[in-house]
Amino acid sequence: MTTAPVDRRSLTAHLARWLLAHPRIPLRLLGQSEPLWRDGRRLHPSLQLLLAIGGRRSATTADTDWVTSRREMRTVVRLSSPVRSGVLATDRHLPGDDGSIPVRIYRPATAMGALPAVVFFHGGGFCVGDLDTHDPTCRLLAERSNCVVVAVDYRLAPEHVFPAAVDDCVAAYRWVLDHHDELGTTPGVVGVMGDSAGATLAAVVCLEARRLGITQPQMQCLVYPLGDVAMRTPSYAIFADGFGLTTEAVGVFRDTYTPVPETWADPRVSPLCAEDLDGLAPALVITAGFDVLRDDGRAYAEALAGAGVATTYRCYDDMIHGFHSMLVLDDVIAMAEGIATEVGAMMRSSQPEA
Repeated sequence: MTTAPVDRRSLTAHLARWLLAHPRIPLRLLGQSEPLWRDGRRLHPSLQLLLAIGGRRSATTADTDWVTSRREMRTVVRLSSPVRSGVLATDRHLPGDDGSIPVRIYRPATAMGALPAVVFFHGGGFCVGDLDTHDPTCRLLAERSNCVVVAVDYRLAPEHVFPAAVDDCVAAYRWVLDHHDELGTTPGVVGVMGDSAGATLAAVVCLEARRLGITQPQMQCLVYPLGDVAMRTPSYAIFADGFGLTTEAVGVFRDTYTPVPETWADPRVSPLCAEDLDGLAPALVITAGFDVLRDDGRAYAEALAGAGVATTYRCYDDMIHGFHSMLVLDDVIAMAEGIATEVGAMMRSSQPEA
């Protein structure tokens, strides 16, 4: 008999959870008693409240104070997110072409024997985010998927522009493939996953694995990926402002990460620009209904399926960008657990050809 996972929560997290679980009265007090609809979808009431009380602030600011943005992101996660118990976490450094790469390795505490491995790349527009900002997410992923999760702290812009992040993610993936004995993982069974910028990097790792002739990942789970930094899909206009991540902010992130426009069509920057997607790993592509990146994710899922890649596409219609890490919401926890369970099943399906 297994026991249910236990979430450790700070007092702030408990208070935020209670408030967001009862959004209707505070929404009325804020003058937003009517549901918020856009593009035929209704925003989740708890997210409507979150945006009303301050979530409309973009993930970045006009003055691009990245040090402050990174600190604020860590603080929000620490104060609001539950931490899943029953998962062992170990920090270490992996060798990279341009120095060591910090990673955090998660393993379910009760797991026995070799497990599949999932290499996880965090979001944050290639400019913010780290091992701590996605620690609760990775703990939940490891526990629910019953996989070893290796979270990668790749180099960030503006200190390290493209292709530094790509190089680090490919190096980390190759290391996990080559060190299954050390990790206690199943030989050759390594998947990739990420959210937002991290989802783009996960997609790029699959493309690079094919180009370099190394083992293709077992699966790729892409949570609201940025498919084309040219920002040409309709959702950039539909949700340009007011739903957390703005179209302007995406442009700031892009220009910081890839300051040379001639690189924007490189598939290592924009996977949708790849001429051929044949032979890539089976994909689970997740998007949010109220997200500037929604149509990018859908377009990439359609492109993968059109190339013969086994692809599942799912849009959570009432969610906003970043929802997968908003574990202060019970509904989001259920969604994240469902995604993690599906990842675990994909990791244990038949191994694709290298």
